[in-house]
Amino acid sequence: MISLDWPVGRGGVAVVSPPGAERASVGGVRGGDEFAVASVTKLMTALAALAAIEGGRLGLDQPVPQAGDGVTVRHLLAHASGLPFERAGGHRPPATRRIYSNLGFRVLGEEVADGVGTTFGAWLASSVLGPLGMTATRLASRRGVEEDPAAGAVSTLDDLELLARCLLGRGTPVVGRELFAEATSVQFPGLAGLVPGVGRFDPCDWGLGFELHDGKRPHWMGDRRSAAAFGHFGASGCFLWVDPEAELACAAVSDRRFDDDRWAMATWPAWSDRLPSA
Repeated sequence: MISLDWPVGRGGVAVVSPPGAERASVGGVRGGDEFAVASVTKLMTALAALAAIEGGRLGLDQPVPQAGDGVTVRHLLAHASGLPFERAGGHRPPATRRIYSNLGFRVLGEEVADGVGTTFGAWLASSVLGPLGMTATRLASRRGVEEDPAAGAVSTLDDLELLARCLLGRGTPVVGRELFAEATSVQFPGLAGLVPGVGRFDPCDWGLGFELHDGKRPHWMGDRRSAAAFGHFGASGCFLWVDPEAELACAAVSDRRFDDDRWAMATWPAWSDRLPSA
């Protein structure tokens, strides 16, 4: 039986494994309660982009001129475009460093919308949220960005569990196995970079929208997760990770920001390490 002893006012986790799912909560959180999930949004955005790619409406290696010379959709998904974190300005050549970029994901959202001929929010709903039954999830405005594809999702623990099941291969698939395998493998190997709030890594491995555990130590997923584990956390104090080798996934919500006195890095890894490993 899992427990939750996190220093938060309200929070909850869902641990998904082949036999089923377990839940634990703090502060009376219910599965349908809404939380801003910040950059966990990027997992949904990545799936929406991959669905457009698989449907032939977008090319993975398609140039994105507004992002800079030589930048492709692949670069944007893998945080290898050279675009800065938030605001347009100084910009490195693509594939020279892993620069975590909200701006890059917003450009990606625009590119997906152009490719599919509708708004990004509408495409996300039809390609990901609807098929997975994530009916309580929506994109909200953030920092003046309407329906922000980088960090604007509002979701619930129930819906994040559905997303976790999909990514673990236990729920409705959004894209085929071949493309998903590429998305969860290292893109642009060898790039050094920063996982915000966690540390600098060389290499700082990333897939197509999915952060890869690989050899990163220390890591917010904990040290017992396999190298194949992938996922994302959000500045709002939420996360979702999948460890395919352990056949395990975990989604979490909370009301305490990730960077508040570094509680998350003091709590999440040790908590995750109590869960089964491969």
